[in-house]
Amino acid sequence: MNDQQNPYDPYYLPQPQIVGYDAYGQPVYQQAQQPQQHEQQHQYDPYAQPQQSYGYDQYADTSYAQQGYGYEGYAPGYDTAHQQPAPPPSPHPQPAPAAVPEQRRPAPGPERPEPEREYRTEQFSFVEDPDEDSEDVIDWLKFTESRSERREEAKRRGRNRVVALVVVLAVALIGGVGYLWSAGKIPGLSDQETEQGGTAGGPQKRDVIVLHLHNTKNEETSTALLVDNATTRQGTTILLPNSLSVANDDGTTTTLGKSVDDDGSTGTREAIGALLGTKITGTWRLDTPYLENLVELVGGIEISTDTEVPGTKKGDAPLVAKGDNQTLNGRMAVAYATHRGSGEAEAKQLERFGQVIQGVLRKMSDDPESATVTVQTLAQILDPSLPEKDLGASLAKLAEHAKVGDYKTALLPVQEDGTLSEQATSSVVKDILGGSVSAPEQGAAVRVGVRNASGNEDATEAARIVLVNGGYAVVDGGKGDTESSSQVIYGDAAQKAKAEEVAKTLGLPVGAVEQGTAAANADVTVVLGQDYEVE
Repeated sequence: MNDQQNPYDPYYLPQPQIVGYDAYGQPVYQQAQQPQQHEQQHQYDPYAQPQQSYGYDQYADTSYAQQGYGYEGYAPGYDTAHQQPAPPPSPHPQPAPAAVPEQRRPAPGPERPEPEREYRTEQFSFVEDPDEDSEDVIDWLKFTESRSERREEAKRRGRNRVVALVVVLAVALIGGVGYLWSAGKIPGLSDQETEQGGTAGGPQKRDVIVLHLHNTKNEETSTALLVDNATTRQGTTILLPNSLSVANDDGTTTTLGKSVDDDGSTGTREAIGALLGTKITGTWRLDTPYLENLVELVGGIEISTDTEVPGTKKGDAPLVAKGDNQTLNGRMAVAYATHRGSGEAEAKQLERFGQVIQGVLRKMSDDPESATVTVQTLAQILDPSLPEKDLGASLAKLAEHAKVGDYKTALLPVQEDGTLSEQATSSVVKDILGGSVSAPEQGAAVRVGVRNASGNEDATEAARIVLVNGGYAVVDGGKGDTESSSQVIYGDAAQKAKAEEVAKTLGLPVGAVEQGTAAANADVTVVLGQDYEVE
């Protein structure tokens, strides 16, 4: 397109145009009108009539003054369908000769109307170039924003501190209550009431191991049960006299001392468990040299001695002095634990043995791992029923009770014939060993206690043989006052069927079976009366 005839360039300066020729053949120039912006610009209208340009010359051909839209530089088109006739030439007077006219200066166009306001980027330079005031505003916004964030952060930290404080107080409260409850210091929940509650609620959870102290000098044996009652949080050493009557593997009766020598650890452990109605987890055989080493490993013991132990040779100073809070090393502890004065009962020697064991437990670590290391240091060969790790764990639990004073030593009282009295059964089996006889395991023999009240000494042995042949485990209940009628007593209603079977085995009538207070170490108790016939 010809840029010189572009009507849309506002900065285009129009050039003179030839509008005709004078009489002398010289061209006649006319300055073209500068196109107006907006309102005076040529708009495209296919139905508009052509307009006449400014500077109309009567001698000029009107066809040169008309332009079509968008076709600058080209002659205007003609309509073949309709064409107006050209006007006849008018006569012109003969002009005088004239000089060639100078090129006209561009005629000043009409005053251009004020264009509409346009906005250019440079008018908004303040947006791109912030001044000091805008920087201050931004700084203030940042300050207020950071201040709000700090305030929210402080509130959040405050809430977290409150929550943490509440959690700590709750844990401390629960821990304090738990400690007071375990220590029995809460009113209404004393140790005695806790024990009674555990007894009423059923069998208590306890861990029992049997300890045999072998004196390598005279080959005598001292036996004790180490009981950890987890329900009452009480530790106890139960001293068992060697005269205690227990059953052999074949069902015959023997003493505890002979059982240790003849039946070994396994048979003796099972016999004691059947007699007392408790499960013994393992056997710990401790020879006197190992006891001496054990006392040395714990750093010696302090006990109150009830007698003076003389030296090994006549005229030597006493090996152990009598008095309170005596410090004993390993050698002194062994001498005191095995000492039995002239004419003293076996029970006195057992009590000294119990003192030494309790003194060792007070010095033993209550940490299972540390206690196990102590046991391993002894380097003794242990019974397979109680490996080093299990023994260390049991001793650590007992040491925990001994350190806080929740430990005691009790002697199991026996009658002259080695049987247990009702008092012994109640005080030791019921109170110390858990409160009731544990139910026999699946397939285990029913424990039957036999008490002879017939006046016939052979009645006990005759009944024992019959019951053993019937598959029952017999517990010797000793002798009682003479009674005319035999009784088969069961304590728990669940044992009624078993009691009836026992009565049939002994040949007693079903009417002899009744519910009452059975022996604590037996499932069913049989009282042999004068009506019991010995075959």
